[in-house]
Amino acid sequence: MDTSPVEPASGHSATLDVVDPADVAARLAGTGYLCDDDLATVAFLALRMQRPLLLEGEPGTGKTALAEALAQMLDIPLVRLQCYEGIDATQALYDWDFPRQVLHLRALEAVGGADGGAAGVEEAEKDLYDERFLLARPVLTALQQSPAVLLVDEIDRADDEFEAFLLEVLSTYQVSIPELGTVRAATPPIVVLTSNRTRELHDALKRRCLYHWIDHPGLDREVAIVRSRAPEVSESLAAQVVGVVQQLRHRGDLEKPPGVAETLDWARALEHLGTTELDLESSARTLGALVKYREDADRVRQALDVMLRP
Repeated sequence: MDTSPVEPASGHSATLDVVDPADVAARLAGTGYLCDDDLATVAFLALRMQRPLLLEGEPGTGKTALAEALAQMLDIPLVRLQCYEGIDATQALYDWDFPRQVLHLRALEAVGGADGGAAGVEEAEKDLYDERFLLARPVLTALQQSPAVLLVDEIDRADDEFEAFLLEVLSTYQVSIPELGTVRAATPPIVVLTSNRTRELHDALKRRCLYHWIDHPGLDREVAIVRSRAPEVSESLAAQVVGVVQQLRHRGDLEKPPGVAETLDWARALEHLGTTELDLESSARTLGALVKYREDADRVRQALDVMLRP
């Protein structure tokens, strides 16, 4: 493996040529992602300062979507690492393709390549750890492809040991592969970490990152998001849908309040049914796009009976 720094892809500078927060907001809007001034500012600073961006907030507030929009905006690859309980460095960095290694060793034996005494055995073993048998996982892939956006999704679901490992990688933007050497990126990838705050992250990781809490959007911005992402939905229906969703979020009695993704799904579902005016019948028939728990569906039906009563 070539252990020299990975050079930036043709046509992309290490500064990622964003001018100011307003430029970031406008370019994100071009992808369909509408953000407020605070989020545009912290995204701009993360790009210019080459610092990881830690986004926390309720599910469905657009944390993951921001990483996707940044990759689209900058026309660079998006590499996603989905965290889960029990994830370790192997799942994040690399692994060896054991079945292919076994087949390769058998092929060597068939042609007598492993019959050359101790030197032949040593050469055969060395050949097994060639780059062609390396399975790059998301973190290594991002370093190899940089400039790229590395999305570390739901970091709060991983354990302390994985968080410490990730902190080390983000401090140096390099990984060491004992059999091959060190891989480092000359241009650090753009790193976006998301957390639903199911547990508190360690201060060491937070200090490494720029931080932003994402709230659900206000009424006007959520209407604009629906109109941008689902232009087939009429302005009138979009306003009605968002108005109801905003009221449901503020009730405080739902297991999982609907996020922006659910707002979009509900608006699209209603549009597919030919709904032009939100009413009890169409709302009840499409609740599966809005809420995902039976208890929530019951509560929402009761609430809609009051909100949409003639």
